[in-house]
Amino acid sequence: QVQLVESGGGVVQAGGSLKLSCAATERTGIDYSMGWFRQVPGKGREFVIGIAWTGGSTTVADSVKGRFTISRENAKNTISLEMNNLKVEDTADYFCAASASGWGPSGQWNYWGQGTQVTVSS
Repeated sequence: QVQLVESGGGVVQAGGSLKLSCAATERTGIDYSMGWFRQVPGKGREFVIGIAWTGGSTTVADSVKGRFTISRENAKNTISLEMNNLKVEDTADYFCAASASGWGPSGQWNYWGQGTQVTVSS
């Protein structure tokens, strides 16, 4: 069982930056890839970015490419999402997720955090 806890959401003006963090409690000994999804009311959950457990390979959604970056500290079981040049359309609830296989949109995302809200004002 993996438990994920996000932090760092808030309100920021368009063009600004925000950093989200996710702490994972991993109890099974399985190495997980991790990533971020987002969701706005009335729409499905959208893949944003993911990172492999080892090697640092990432997959980034076109909508955030060049603006969002992901990093991880395996020793601390944490990942971070740096969001720059934020746009109003980035407003959403952001969810941390862990995958037993793959770090892209089709990964086996079995575990989810509770989400943290990001609001970008114009």
